[in-house]
Amino acid sequence: MIVATRPNNSQFAVNPDLIERIHSSPETTLVLVDGSIFTVTESMAEVIERIAAYRARVIAIAHGIPEGASVPASALAPASEQRPVARPVELDRVRARRLERAGAGGR
Repeated sequence: MIVATRPNNSQFAVNPDLIERIHSSPETTLVLVDGSIFTVTESMAEVIERIAAYRARVIAIAHGIPEGASVPASALAPASEQRPVARPVELDRVRARRLERAGAGGR
C-alpha cells in the first residue's frame, strides 16, 4: 500500500495495483480500476515514485534482501531469465577431425 494525502490533509492508503490512471490537471487524481476517483495533494511524479518504491520493497522482500541493501538488477531476474553458465566441452578426436575438415573446405 502507498500512503496519499487528501486536500483536507487526511491520509489514506491505496493499493497501487488498483490504480488505473493518474491525472494531473491541475490537481493530481488517482483513478482506480473500479472507477473510484481520489484527489491527492502529491504530484504525479511523487505518486509514481511511491509506487516504484513500493514495488521495489515487494521484490526485495520476496528475494530476502534486507531493506536498504544495494543489489544489482541482474540478481533480481527471475530464474527463467537467468542464463546458465557455459562450460567448455572437450571434443573427441573424431569430432575434432570433422570440424577441422569442415573449416578447411572438407566434406
